[in-house]
Amino acid sequence: MNILVVDDEKEIADLLELYLKNENFYVFKFYSAQGVLDCVRLNNIDLAILDVMLPDSDGFTLCRQIRENHMFPILMLTAKEAETDKITGLAFGADDYITKPFRPLELVARVKAQLRRYTQYNTMPDISSNILIYQDLMLNIHTHECTLNGEVLSLTPIEFAILKILCEQKGKVVRAEQLFHKVWGDEYFNKNTNTIATHIRHLREKMGDSAEHSKYIQTVWGVGYKIGK
Repeated sequence: MNILVVDDEKEIADLLELYLKNENFYVFKFYSAQGVLDCVRLNNIDLAILDVMLPDSDGFTLCRQIRENHMFPILMLTAKEAETDKITGLAFGADDYITKPFRPLELVARVKAQLRRYTQYNTMPDISSNILIYQDLMLNIHTHECTLNGEVLSLTPIEFAILKILCEQKGKVVRAEQLFHKVWGDEYFNKNTNTIATHIRHLREKMGDSAEHSKYIQTVWGVGYKIGK
């Protein structure tokens, strides 16, 4: 599989390349944003790791530009602890983030988890059970496509995973911790259920829904989330 690594700190980029190559990944490595979009356009990229701070651009802009045409997983690297930076990355379409300094093995674990999830969604057999419907919302698990009122919603893999779980448990409350475990799995080291709330908010925005007058994703305060009665 092909991994894109973009980081202006040469030592970090080279370290990531070493660890990823040890796991038999092919790495496209860049120290700036220059040439990144051409690389994505010309090669079959399976996952991208983007540093937020770059000398000629920033990871948020690259993430948004990549998301215009590609839905492979994107993991953001940030040296900042501010929650707003993490939320910004998710808002631009990132699926995960990790704060520097980080443990290389943790990052590799997250890469593998994202790839397993994304591959699973795109290789499941085309059978009727792969269609989930709630009112005018439809999820096709085989094609990883979501439509609302016949219009395609552009969802990240994480957003699709959350919506899929809620639709599968239609009418039942799914605790935030359960959602976190089902979506990210045991590979996640620093669990933060605020991440779920951020993705839920983005889903609602894309669906034209709201927490106060929800037609689809309902918040059960102090418990979790559900779709349907």
